[in-house]
Amino acid sequence: MKPWLEDASSLADGIRHGDIRAADAVEASLDAIAGSQVNAIAYVDAEGARRQAEEIDARIRAGEDPGLFAGVPLLVKDLEHAKGMPTTHGSVPYKDNVVDYDSIDVGRLRAAGAIIVGKSTASEFGYVGYCATKLFGVTRNPWNLERTPGASSAGSAAAVAGGLVPTATASDGGGSIRLPASHCGLVGMKGSFGRVPRGPRAQNGPLTSCWGTVARSVRDAARWYDVTSGYDPRDAFSLPRIDGWERDLGTRELRGLRVAIAPDLGGIALMDPDVERIARDAAEALVDATGMRRVEIEIALPEKGTAWANAGAPSLYNELKDYWPACKDDLTFEIRYAMEFMERYRIWHAASGDPFRVAMNEAMADLFERVDVVLCATSPVEPFKAEGPMPNHVGETKVSPFNNAALTIPANISGYPAISIPAGLSPSGLPIGLQAYARRHEDALLLDVALAMERARPWPLVAPGAPV
Repeated sequence: MKPWLEDASSLADGIRHGDIRAADAVEASLDAIAGSQVNAIAYVDAEGARRQAEEIDARIRAGEDPGLFAGVPLLVKDLEHAKGMPTTHGSVPYKDNVVDYDSIDVGRLRAAGAIIVGKSTASEFGYVGYCATKLFGVTRNPWNLERTPGASSAGSAAAVAGGLVPTATASDGGGSIRLPASHCGLVGMKGSFGRVPRGPRAQNGPLTSCWGTVARSVRDAARWYDVTSGYDPRDAFSLPRIDGWERDLGTRELRGLRVAIAPDLGGIALMDPDVERIARDAAEALVDATGMRRVEIEIALPEKGTAWANAGAPSLYNELKDYWPACKDDLTFEIRYAMEFMERYRIWHAASGDPFRVAMNEAMADLFERVDVVLCATSPVEPFKAEGPMPNHVGETKVSPFNNAALTIPANISGYPAISIPAGLSPSGLPIGLQAYARRHEDALLLDVALAMERARPWPLVAPGAPV
């Protein structure tokens, strides 16, 4: 396998040691982007990337170490900012919105030697569960071009799994790191709230969104934390820095930890039977590999996707209020509907968020008094049609529009960390994710749980058919 199709850490180490030229890695990435059919790219800065690569190679020749992601080609999700590039939010009204600053994590990645080759596609404003926008069209899953890579970090996941770049930024306000990771066979770590700082000019909103990455390997996710995590005064909720995420991988004792296996998280999602079976099988294999102690408990979490959506609606309104209603025909159906709903938004809609958060906090606290780790599916269904819409049935049973994110939303509402780990393939050959939850601030434990699965059941780093 060529080096840019391995994980980002191995590529960075090869470049740092002089075994690979950053310029060659960038050209390989640009060639892969040019030949791709997944439509994961919102913007490319080829000349800028080449210039950055030459600078990295010159520093290495001079005996300098450019950093932990030295020379690694990287995409920034289109909901985040990269200086000199457009942040369109996947929306026509923002198509010319070129920004003059980096998001905090993007700046830290640059300082660690990462090469920003461009922006990855996202669903419109991150509010739609698949990626089909009027601005960029349909983003497709590299495992099967007829299926979705999920959302909102669709382009990031499709690009990493499709062999376009070794890593990319992602964000998660209701599952938008973990669901694309699940659908594309990647690792998706949603940290404790505040682990990676947001901003500058961070908007607090519903206090659910977390920055991170979709990764090919667990060590890539750990190295990402070494580079991007840690307090910044521009994010009042950012957590203090912790060092040694990659260094300390695999050092925590998992044997004897209490673990609950509940693919449907106590029934808050209606599951496709094949997905439930694959997730349960992977969970049992992980328990066998680690020696965790399985406990049988009843899980009772609140499920109220409408309250989660209501809490986020004012943020969307603020993004579009200066364009509405003239922009109506430029929006996807879902965003247009949300804006029309905001015209009749009332105090009781806004008030629904806090009771849901309180109920979730209490339920999660009760749960983690009885267990140390919970294993469930990431998505209740396999990747669905790339063009959408969201599945409204599982089998013959009608489900709500929030069923697809029912297993991921609890982590966002409560601020708990959760990680999606490749669990296997569905009968139709599509990736399925296993999700692990732990207590707040126990992100490192989840990385070790994921590492144990990676060692017990290694997964493909890229989708079949990625550039070779």
